Amino acid sequence: MRLHAFNALRPAPELVARIVSPPYDVVSRSEARALARDNPLSFLRVVRSDIDLPDDVDAHDARVYAKARENFEWLIAEHTLMRDGHACLYLYRQVMEGRAQVGVVGCVHVDDDGGVIKKHETTRPDKEDDRTQHILTLDAQAEPVLLAYRGRADLDQLVGANMKMRPLYELTTADGVRHTAWRVADPAPLVGAFEQVPGAYIADGHHRTAGARRAARQRRGETPGRGDDAESEWFLAVLVPAEQLRILPYNRVISDLVGQAPGEVLGQLEKIGRLSRTADPVPPRPGSFCLYLDRRWYRLELAEASIDRTETLRSLDVALLHARVLAPVLGIGDERTDQRIDFVGGGRGTRQLEARVDSGEAALAVSMYPTTMAELMAVADAGHVMPPKSTWFEPKLLSGLFVHTLDGGIV
Repeated sequence: MRLHAFNALRPAPELVARIVSPPYDVVSRSEARALARDNPLSFLRVVRSDIDLPDDVDAHDARVYAKARENFEWLIAEHTLMRDGHACLYLYRQVMEGRAQVGVVGCVHVDDDGGVIKKHETTRPDKEDDRTQHILTLDAQAEPVLLAYRGRADLDQLVGANMKMRPLYELTTADGVRHTAWRVADPAPLVGAFEQVPGAYIADGHHRTAGARRAARQRRGETPGRGDDAESEWFLAVLVPAEQLRILPYNRVISDLVGQAPGEVLGQLEKIGRLSRTADPVPPRPGSFCLYLDRRWYRLELAEASIDRTETLRSLDVALLHARVLAPVLGIGDERTDQRIDFVGGGRGTRQLEARVDSGEAALAVSMYPTTMAELMAVADAGHVMPPKSTWFEPKLLSGLFVHTLDGGIV
């Protein structure tokens, strides 16, 4: 696959802790506003610029993108963001709960999306529109895509050698994750090594990838005959060996029981698999689910003989839950559009599931066993698409640590 060094726009080292932020899609408007309060340097003002506008302004209003550009330009004018002055690659290590993942930060080509770079999710047109407009208005990709590749010893050695250099940044965020970044002294060996990598998988950032591809196509239309080496043909990514990545469960909450009493739902669940009361809200294995109903946790275990593990897609826990519980028992239709279901990333824990049900906001919650990287890659290799909200990756990549500006972008 193709890897491209770039002249990154990045925080001044003494300000990095004030600038970097969570990605745009893991915090609500109110959460982002609270995090950025009293901090004009927060990169949330670029990726969630709606926090600087009245609440009645829609998140996709043209004023939101204009505000993002205004805030971005202000950060540059104040010299809070800097450049190395030449094309570079970087390394980015995150350590969470003693587990480390190390990624190569660079750019990959938009034409590799869908072939060399494989996806496992279906994207929504409205979210593609949003990311495309954000890129084109900023003239930059403000947040990276997380890509996974099958690890290689030669790449591990190159990465390890460059980590012996003095770090550019070292900081620990409020969630306890330790972030360290290095500049790669000579990008050529890593660029050459990645030419031997047959492909990568989008772990987190399907809409950002689609937005980058659409933005590149628009730029091509504006300037016919431009080459495929133009900066807008590349998009920002962090490439991490698949075995280092951690997928947490993507849990479900259901708003109502479609007129059934809790006892009726439990009676139906007993016909589906082995149902028992439990004090542990975490499923012990694939093919098992923990359900919170009527202020009690229950464990539902499907018979392994009833699951055809040769069916890569249908044997996913998220698919089994929908086919056997959500659709027939609770009347949930398309999980992408059904307003009666919501999703809670595993990083927020099972206590939030309990709180949603106990408050009356939801009637039932389901704690899931996490999808594995092997399952994700098998689905992508087969050209299939996973059910919605199948994976939740932690830790999340910080926003504002590295920015890729396009040709004609801010200098």
